[in-house]
Amino acid sequence: MSALALQLKDYRLTTAEILYHMPDHPHLLQSYVWQDYDISPEFPQLRRFLDFWSRNLDGKLHSVKVDSQKLIGQSELRRADCMLSLH
Repeated sequence: MSALALQLKDYRLTTAEILYHMPDHPHLLQSYVWQDYDISPEFPQLRRFLDFWSRNLDGKLHSVKVDSQKLIGQSELRRADCMLSLH
């Protein structure tokens, strides 16, 4: 499905910063940034990705920060206080 079609179905651009323990050096943290269209606040795509990570990857998850932004919304309208013309 296209990005526009997803946005019209209330999907939002979601970014997650994932901190995880490096497999060879568990005391060190590494950062991974994940981004996709997802539905807030349940985030089914992100949960599916994190479940895959937990099952298949060696780096143990430390923390996840999530931000979500709706890209298509109502336009912001402002009333003009005056109108000027130049000749």
